[in-house]
Amino acid sequence: MTAFLVPLGAALLIVAVSTVVPARRDRRRRAASEDSLRIEEAATRGVREARRRAHAYRDAFLCERE
Repeated sequence: MTAFLVPLGAALLIVAVSTVVPARRDRRRRAASEDSLRIEEAATRGVREARRRAHAYRDAFLCERE
C-alpha cells in the first residue's frame, strides 16, 4: 500500500507546485488599476504608521523599566 501512496503523493505534489507557481507569477504581472494603486498606497502608509507606533511604545516601555 505504501509503495503505491508515496509515488502518488509525489506526483500530486509536483502537479500542485507546477500549477501554483505560474498562477502566482501571473498575479504579480497584472497591470495595477487606479484603485489598487490607491489601496496599496494607503496600506503602505498604515504599515508605516503601525511600525512607528510600535517602536515608540517599545522605546517608552524600555525607558520606564530602567
